[in-house]
Amino acid sequence: MQHEAAIRLTVFIGLFAVLALAEHLLPRRGLRARKPQRWMTNWALVLIDTATLRLLAFAVPALAVGAAIDATARGYGLFNQLDWPLWLEFIAALLILDFLIWAQHLITHKVPVLWRLHRVHHADTDMDVTTAIRFHPVEIALSMLLKIGAVYLFGPAAVAVIVFEVILNGCAMFNHSNLRLPPRVDAVLRLFLVTPDMHRVHHSDKRSEHDSNYGFSISLWDRLFRTYIAQPKDSHDTMTIGLKWQDERPTRLGWSLKLPFVRR
Repeated sequence: MQHEAAIRLTVFIGLFAVLALAEHLLPRRGLRARKPQRWMTNWALVLIDTATLRLLAFAVPALAVGAAIDATARGYGLFNQLDWPLWLEFIAALLILDFLIWAQHLITHKVPVLWRLHRVHHADTDMDVTTAIRFHPVEIALSMLLKIGAVYLFGPAAVAVIVFEVILNGCAMFNHSNLRLPPRVDAVLRLFLVTPDMHRVHHSDKRSEHDSNYGFSISLWDRLFRTYIAQPKDSHDTMTIGLKWQDERPTRLGWSLKLPFVRR
C-alpha cells in the first residue's frame, strides 16, 4: 500500500523516542550494562532483521501486508468467504493475529530449537525499550512466515495487518521499557494491556517466571490460559533480568548472532 512503510517507520521512530525519553526521566530500575554498547548491539540486530526480511521478500510471493492484498484479490481466507461488517472483521482480525503471536511466543519457550533462537532476546541483562527490538534474524524470518500463513488462512484486510503490526511494535516497546508507572495506573492498564511491570516478570532469570506472561499487546491470553504471574518472587528492583550470562557477552553483536548455534 502507498506510503505504508514510511508511515510505519515514522510511528516506530516516534514511539521509540518518546519511550526512551520517558524511561530516562522515570526509570524503574538502574541499568547494569553499559548503555551505548547494549544499544548499538540491539539496534544492529534490528537493522539485520530488517535486511533479512528484505531478502525473504525475494524468496516468498509477499510479506504480511502484500499477502493480505493478494489473499483479498484471490478470495483466499476465512474473512473473504464471510459477509461480516468491516468493523467486526477488523476487530476479529486483530484478536486472531494477536492470539497467534501469543501462541508463537509460548511455543518458542517450549520447543528447544526455537528456544535457542528466542533466548537471544532473553539474554539481555537489562530491560529497556531497545530490548523490544533485540531478536535473532532467523526468529524474525520464521515469525514472518507464520504471519504470512495466517494471513492467507484468515484473509484479513491489508489495513488490519498494518494496524496490527503498528500496535504490536508499539506495545512491545512500551512493555519492554524501563518505565516506572504509578501502581494504580499499572493495575488498571494491565487489565487490558501488557505493562512494563507485567512483562518484566517474563524476563526474570527464574524459569518459572520467564515461562509466563507471554503477551506482547493484550493481557487477555495469559489470564485465559493461566500463564499469568502478577509479580516476581523478588521485587522488581532486586530481581535478576536475563539468563545465565550475567556479564558483558550479551552486549556483543557477534556473540548474540552466534548464540543459537553454539552450545553454551
